[in-house]
Amino acid sequence: MKHDNRVEELHIAYIGGGSRGWAWGLMGDLALSAELSGTVKLYDIDKEAATRNEVIGNRLQERPEAVGQWSYKAVDTMKEALQGADFVIISIVPGTFGEMASDVHTPEKYGIYQSVGDTVGPGGIVRALRTIPIFAEIAEAVRAHCPDAWVINYTNPMTVCTRTLYEVFPEIKAFGCCHEVFEVQKLLADMLGDMKGMTGVRREDIKTNVLGINHFTWIDRAEYEGMDLLPLYKEFVDKYYEEGFSKQKKEHWMNKFFDSAHRVKFDLFRRYGIIAAAGDRHLAEFCGKAYLTSPEHIDSWNFALTPVSWRMENRTRLLEQSERMFRGEEELSLKNSGEEGVRQIKALLGLGDMVTNVNIPNIGQMGGLPLHSVVETNAVLSQNRIAPVTAGRLPLEVESLVLRHVANQETTLQAGLRKDADVAFRAFAADPLVAIDVQDARSLMDEMLQNTKAYLPGWKLD
Repeated sequence: MKHDNRVEELHIAYIGGGSRGWAWGLMGDLALSAELSGTVKLYDIDKEAATRNEVIGNRLQERPEAVGQWSYKAVDTMKEALQGADFVIISIVPGTFGEMASDVHTPEKYGIYQSVGDTVGPGGIVRALRTIPIFAEIAEAVRAHCPDAWVINYTNPMTVCTRTLYEVFPEIKAFGCCHEVFEVQKLLADMLGDMKGMTGVRREDIKTNVLGINHFTWIDRAEYEGMDLLPLYKEFVDKYYEEGFSKQKKEHWMNKFFDSAHRVKFDLFRRYGIIAAAGDRHLAEFCGKAYLTSPEHIDSWNFALTPVSWRMENRTRLLEQSERMFRGEEELSLKNSGEEGVRQIKALLGLGDMVTNVNIPNIGQMGGLPLHSVVETNAVLSQNRIAPVTAGRLPLEVESLVLRHVANQETTLQAGLRKDADVAFRAFAADPLVAIDVQDARSLMDEMLQNTKAYLPGWKLD
């Protein structure tokens, strides 16, 4: 219900409502948005985690600075969460850290190193195979209980997840959101400070043309207040190509598993003349072994492998923080998360148009890639509508790199829906990181499927 510039009685269904990252960020952004109010129903296979978030979210509403009025409720079933929903947010972890450890580290026995292991490479493919049936179930449930809702997906592998939603329910109104392009806009803002002494430039003020697929996105046009930034970026790359660039000079890049010095980006720019618009850890995995030959080789490119052991330790820290907030011993930090989810919701409700990068099916906004494949480009979000912005076409040599992954992701989707290991192997063996003997590749995939078989219902695995 809309009153002037305020929308009340919204119903948001949060699938993965026990989240200790995205959910907390959403709670803060909703609390700081005076234009919205309503109910968030939290559904998670870990009901206890969702219940804790119910308490944390409702306690947040008691603070005077919480101008958005929301109630949080943990529910027992997906159906209960979805019934009557206006918006559906998906933020899940497909499997446990045990499966993730297999995704990331089992290939190391064959000399295959993955810096993330959640999008492409052997880890990304196997993660996709266990995610596809979950997203197929979500798509069917949305069709049954809230077919007109907008569905916002944050789960990786972003492209395959979003593509699954549309394959199962073609009329779904879904899009995928990723902040990797935001980080490159921040890098361009930092570049203006470093090269031109221009301080205070916000990443939102950097206008870019985005094209590609999630985590392998590219920018062929970038400007700030009418200034073409690509010539300056070339100078920036030349200045920092060897040592890399880090805004925080006092902190070495290796102290953070998620940091980099952007040297992979810089190298790709020198090779192709356009800006690679994702973190180095993601970009490297799309390029075979060019940057991932060995741990020592990776070190030379100034980015890091992220071991699953670190993720496990971080989960323990988050569990402890969740416990403290649940008991009232610590407050949830109330600040803007930097994500765009709530702004997107407001735009779709008619509270101001916005342009941002989203992952949606290709209806012609990007040339050179198949129609209906999920691509990442800019789009205009307005009242109950997402209109993709025509992005153009990648240079042919870059397009060929992207097309290989588009085909692989489509093959992976079909393997997941058909529960077919032979079809899965077509994608697995074709991935650029799996540059090993074909029999070794099959042995590796079979081992990884065995390690994740609890999340592959209906598969016939030897």
